[in-house]
Amino acid sequence: MKICLINGNAQDKSTTRSLVKTVQFMLEKQQIETLFFDVGIHELPIFKEGNNEHAGVKKLRSCASLADGFFICTPDYHNGMSGALKNALDYLGKPYFKGKPAAIAATAGGGKGGINALNNLRIVLRGMHAFTLPEQMVIDNQYFDNELKLTDEKIIRQLDDLIEQFIHTAKRFL
Repeated sequence: MKICLINGNAQDKSTTRSLVKTVQFMLEKQQIETLFFDVGIHELPIFKEGNNEHAGVKKLRSCASLADGFFICTPDYHNGMSGALKNALDYLGKPYFKGKPAAIAATAGGGKGGINALNNLRIVLRGMHAFTLPEQMVIDNQYFDNELKLTDEKIIRQLDDLIEQFIHTAKRFL
């Protein structure tokens, strides 16, 4: 099984990227192959037809076409997913997601955010015919240390539970 991990935060210092790297470690520990796309590293031009030869677009589409499922993480930007993530998803669309499982998580600051970003992401994934797990997770910035490492044991266990549910679901689609 191959899982495409997408970091939807373009910032250099990012709890979202740290979260995706944590998910990657947890999946690989279970012998799950991961493919990684980071909107902050593989910057994409604004979506429009004709950008198909851009190196970032090719990398994104390659990761997505090889994937049996997706684990997508977004920051909460003003009650929505990041514009960089939405732009990346626009380059994919139904052919890459149809009938594939997707797990979603968000990072947010201040204890109030994240849910609307996940609702926004869920609507877009539904439009692309992905099977998005009902389980999801919001992790506040307070659960990361100064080096952006996820440190709270309760949150790590919740993330592990989400990953287990995702793996269980993804295996049913193979």
